[in-house]
This record gives sequence, structure tokens and C-alpha cells, in this order.
Amino acid sequence: MSQTVPDKVEELLTGDPVAAHLATCADGRPHAAPVWFRYEPAEGDERPVIEVMTTGKKLANIRDNPRVALSIQKSEAGHPEWTVTVRGTATVVEDEAENEQANRRINRRYGADPDDWSENTLVRIAVGSASSQTY
Repeated sequence: MSQTVPDKVEELLTGDPVAAHLATCADGRPHAAPVWFRYEPAEGDERPVIEVMTTGKKLANIRDNPRVALSIQKSEAGHPEWTVTVRGTATVVEDEAENEQANRRINRRYGADPDDWSENTLVRIAVGSASSQTY
């Protein structure tokens, strides 16, 4: 278990695939949009990482300001069961092979075709903090 991510939160992040909302900010203007994600627990002295594939405004904002937040929620008929909020620092990965592998990992998690959204770019978020609430 990572010091920044409690075991219970790791279970939520690696459980049923749910969408997250990635919040970025550039030029003093916040932007939030849905993304699929994949959580990678910490190993050794490393921090846990969340991988997302993205493009457009989110990617441009991350290039300008790497501080991001993810809001993740599981709900049933509009009633939340749990929420997780993650804050961290994002790194844009330009390596084509790493992008392809990460895209396939994320698509496999969500049951999508392996090459869907292959034009998107990998962003790795080093988790700084994570909190959760159950309802």
C-alpha cells in the first residue's frame, strides 16, 4: 500500500471500471472532462500512478500546468455509492510505444477494442493525495 493512497481507496480505484472527471487548469480557468483511467499501485519508493489517455483542451492544459485532480464516483440510479478525489502531478508521455501499450491497458479495463482512441496521448499522474467517502 502507498502512504498517499489507503488500501480501501486502492480497492475502489482497481475495482469496477468507472469514469473519472479530470480537472485541469490553465490561464486561471478550470476545465473538467470525463476520462477512463487505470490505477497503478506504488512499488518501492515510487508514488502510485494513474494513467489516462487524452487529447484536446485537457492535454493542452496539462502541458501548461501539470497540477491536476481526478474526481471518481460510482453511483446507482444517480445515487452515489462512493467517491474518490485524487490530486497529483501529470506528465505527458510522448513515446509512441508507451502510448500504445497504455491505451491498450485502459481499453482492456473498460472492454473497448484495443486500438480505440489510439490518437490520444498518455498522461501519467503521480498521486500526491487521495481521499474517499462512502454513502
